[in-house]
Amino acid sequence: MTIQTLPSGVMSTLQPTDHPFLNGPFRPMFNEYIADTDSLRVIGEIPRDLDGIFIRNTHNQIHQPLGMFHPFDGDGMLHAVHFHDGRATYRNRFVQTTGFLAEQAARRSLWAGLLEPEKASRRGSGAMGAMKDNAGTDIICHAGLLLATMSQGSEPWRLDPITLDTLGPDTNWARKIPDGISSHYKVDPETGEMMFFNYPEHWPYMHYGVIDRNNRLVHYVPVELPGARWPHDLGITRNYSILHDTPHFFDPELLKRGQHKMTFHPEMPARFGVIPRHGDGSQVRWFEAKACHILHLANCYEDGDEIVMDGCIMPEPKLHPVGAADGKDIYARIKARLDKHNNPTMMHRWRFNLRTGATTEQYLDDEITEFPVVSNDYVGRPYRYSYNVLYQPGEWLFRGLKRFDLHSGAVQRYEYGPGRYGSEPQVARRLGARDEDDGYVTVFVTDMNQDRSECLVLDARDISRGPLATIVLPERIPVGTHACWVEGDRIPGEHRDPAAWA
Repeated sequence: MTIQTLPSGVMSTLQPTDHPFLNGPFRPMFNEYIADTDSLRVIGEIPRDLDGIFIRNTHNQIHQPLGMFHPFDGDGMLHAVHFHDGRATYRNRFVQTTGFLAEQAARRSLWAGLLEPEKASRRGSGAMGAMKDNAGTDIICHAGLLLATMSQGSEPWRLDPITLDTLGPDTNWARKIPDGISSHYKVDPETGEMMFFNYPEHWPYMHYGVIDRNNRLVHYVPVELPGARWPHDLGITRNYSILHDTPHFFDPELLKRGQHKMTFHPEMPARFGVIPRHGDGSQVRWFEAKACHILHLANCYEDGDEIVMDGCIMPEPKLHPVGAADGKDIYARIKARLDKHNNPTMMHRWRFNLRTGATTEQYLDDEITEFPVVSNDYVGRPYRYSYNVLYQPGEWLFRGLKRFDLHSGAVQRYEYGPGRYGSEPQVARRLGARDEDDGYVTVFVTDMNQDRSECLVLDARDISRGPLATIVLPERIPVGTHACWVEGDRIPGEHRDPAAWA
C-alpha cells in the first residue's frame, strides 16, 4: 500500500497567531491518511505477537477561535496504528460530531471555548452547557465500537475501531442519558461491563451508570452531591465503583450568576463514594480524605475489607488567573495553569475500609508524574505495574515515561530526548501472555527536531531499553493526551476467552 491522503474536505479559517497552543508541537493538522508498513519507515522490528489497535485522541483546532483559545477546545481527531503479524497500518480521522459538521457548514467557529464560556450565543454541551461537543478528550473501545467523548460530558460518539469512521451517538442508549457521558469510563475485563458517570450543573449533580457487554444500558441512577462539582475520573473494582467529590469546584455564588471561577477549598475534605456496581444513590458509602483534587487514577481493587485506590494526587491545586484585563501575558498564564510543576501531581494510595469506615492514605512516590496507565486485563483487579508520563517543566508536554513496580518499589524510566514529546502510553500484552508485564508499551512521539511523529513500541518489562520498533508517520501530528489499546480479540466485542485475562 502506498500512503493514501484522503480528501477530508475540512475547511480551516485559522489565521496566523503567536498562540503557543496553535503552533510548534500543538500545530493542528488537516490531512487524513491510510498508510501501512510497506510505505512507512520502520526502525527496528515490529513484534509478531503484538496484536491489536493503539488509538489516541487529540484536540485539533480547525477554525479561528471564538474568544481566547484553550488547548482543550479543538475538535477530536483519532490517530490509530493497527498491529498484526509484525505489520502495522496507520489511520487518522476527525470525529465528525454535530458541532464539527455545523462549523464546517458555517465555515467558522460557532461555540465559545473553555476559557470564555460567557461568549456562547447558542446552547452547548458539557457540564457548563456552553462548549461545543468536540469529543476530543477520551477514547476507549467497548462492545466492538470506539467511544469518544469530551471530558465534561458529551454524546457517546461511536466510531468503527478499524476504519475510524464516525457512526454517530450510540443508538442504543444515547437518548437515555440526557446529561451525557463524561470521560474516563471503565471496562471490566471479565464481565465486559462499562461503568460511567456525568456531573451536570443541576440537581442531583451526578449520575452513575452501567452498560453491559452487549451495549445495553442496564443501570443509571442519580447520585446527589452538595452542589455542582468538577470530578474527572472514576474507579472500579470487581464489585464496586468509586465516585469523586473533591473540594475543587466552581464558586457556587458566582455560578448562580453564570460565572465560572474554579476555587480550591483546603478546609473541606475530599470525599470518595463507594457504590455497589449496580447500587443506587442510597447505597453510596462516603469516605473522607485530606483535601485534594484528582485528575487520573491508575487502578482500584479490593483487598479484604478495603478498597484500594491508586492515582495521582493534586494536594494543593493552584489556579493562575487567565484573562488580559490586567495586561499580563495570557499565554504564560494558560501555560502556568497546565504546568504540573506548578500544580504537582504524585502517585498516591487511598484505602477505604468497608468494615470500619476509616480512610488511610500514603504517597507512593515524590516525583511529578500523571496519566497513570495499567494493562486493560488488570483494571479493577490487584495489579503491580503502572506506567506514567513525565512532564517537561514549564510546559504542557510529556518528556518521557516512568514505570512503577508497586510490589518491589523499583522504578524504570525512558525519556524521549530534547525536542521530543509523547502522549499517554498504553500497555499491550503479547499474544499468550501470562504475566502482567509480558508485552509492550505503545506511545506516539512528536519529534520537533526532525519535524516528524513516530509510534514507539517498548518492552513493557524494560522500558529503559528504548524502542524495539519505531514507525515514522506520514505527517507530524499534534501532541495529544488520552489513548487506548484494543486487544485483537476485543475488536469484535466483549466476548474474550477468559484465559486472555486470567
